[in-house]
Amino acid sequence: MCGHSFSGHFARLLHILKPLIYGCLLSVLAPAAASDTEAPTPTPNIVILFTDDLGWGDLGAFGHPYIKTPSLDQLAAEGQQWTDFYVPAPVCSPSRAALLTGRHPVRTGLYGVGTPVMFPGDTRGIPHSEITLAEALKAKGYSTAIMGKWHLGDAPDFFPTRHGFDYWFGIPYSNDMQFVGRPGVEDLFRLQQAGKTNELMQIFSDFLKSFEAPDYRDYNVPLWRSRCSNSGCTDELLEQPAVQPTLTTRLTKEAVQFINAQGDEPFFLYLPYTMPHLPIFADTPFQGKSLAGPYGDTIEEIDWSVGEIIKALKARGVSDNTLVFFSSDNGPWQSASTEFAGSAGPFKGSKQEVYEGGVRVPTVFWWPGRITPKVTAEIGSVLDLFATISAITGIDGSTAIDGFDLSNALFTGGASPRDEVALYRKGELRAYRKGDYKLHLFDRAEGGEPLETPELYNLKRDLAERDNLATTQSDTLMALQAAVAKHQAAMERKPPLFDQRFLELIHNDRVGEQ
Repeated sequence: MCGHSFSGHFARLLHILKPLIYGCLLSVLAPAAASDTEAPTPTPNIVILFTDDLGWGDLGAFGHPYIKTPSLDQLAAEGQQWTDFYVPAPVCSPSRAALLTGRHPVRTGLYGVGTPVMFPGDTRGIPHSEITLAEALKAKGYSTAIMGKWHLGDAPDFFPTRHGFDYWFGIPYSNDMQFVGRPGVEDLFRLQQAGKTNELMQIFSDFLKSFEAPDYRDYNVPLWRSRCSNSGCTDELLEQPAVQPTLTTRLTKEAVQFINAQGDEPFFLYLPYTMPHLPIFADTPFQGKSLAGPYGDTIEEIDWSVGEIIKALKARGVSDNTLVFFSSDNGPWQSASTEFAGSAGPFKGSKQEVYEGGVRVPTVFWWPGRITPKVTAEIGSVLDLFATISAITGIDGSTAIDGFDLSNALFTGGASPRDEVALYRKGELRAYRKGDYKLHLFDRAEGGEPLETPELYNLKRDLAERDNLATTQSDTLMALQAAVAKHQAAMERKPPLFDQRFLELIHNDRVGEQ
């Protein structure tokens, strides 16, 4: 692929040196004020595109043979495609909390031991003591907006507009919640406490069957528009149930309008798509188009949406001053449906599991002229976004203590400072990666018992985590066990916030029986 002309070599040399020079200047000069004779570097805009249950293997750039994703493929070709990028938990709420705080969910309390995510009607949400990325950027003068799924509290006091966002258009929790005709989560909990397993299994079976031919009217999910300013907040319930087939289209239009409405101040756009979480929906122009069926239709609509966002940035003339990040909150929900959920590619596991398929997510960083284009196998995590954006923008990132600044890898093509990933499920540390190796600490993907001797896998040679090396590589096993012990010793844990409503329910039911 090398050219043969001097001009070709020179152009490529400039292409290589530009991000290198930028990265060096960023690290050396960023804290200093600009001199009188230098034009100040514009504060970059930040765009985070976060899908719901997208599998590692669902995009063309990541190897899917049938789902067509030209916009994302181009983004990956022009930016950095990360093959070894992780979420710290394989479910929605903890993963989103990690992205927005740069802190492990067990540190913030945004997890549950009994229930993995937040459910509708909880009076709690992300603690106001936690500093979100939106709050830190807003303090720096950013205009902030979220279009899409929040899932960190559906009581108004915990809406995203109470946590640093000026504007929100979206739904407060997953698109499968508030299923019409199914008992509420507290009634389901009482059935579980009463040991009515067969009844629960039938309810869950009927719920999963609804994904085969979904009707949005069966999911009583609200769509909100919320605004906050110095004069106060206004919250408007736009529709309930949300008309899900058109939701991706409407989120995209809102996002483009937000981009077009910005003046000279920098902006932060967070677009957490509601798809492809089951039940899947696509707008009319995308239905029946994909070779991969309804799921492919949904992904190809998301790809269209990404293309619209990029076009809007270019039309405004701000694409070369905007960092775009694309990823997923966890892996595909294969345990719920093999037909209507996504693909983890070569990896074992599903959403809700700490096998690679549940926690390794397709990731792309894009910033024309700044990011070194490449496919990288460096290790990264959504925990690192806050720290990285802090280094780029100068915001206060002191609370994001579980993240690393990925600037060196992004701007020079160098190494990531992250070499370890702790993987939790329901507040338990269940797996740990260090370098090429990964430990599994429990005997089952869900539930189970701690293993006396953890399982050890070489991820560079064994993508499906099949060949347990614990008995043949004892030195590596001990090194990872030591890393686990060090991580656990340093981790300050808070009680599981998602469980509090159920503990109160048990208490109140007992009081009522007296």
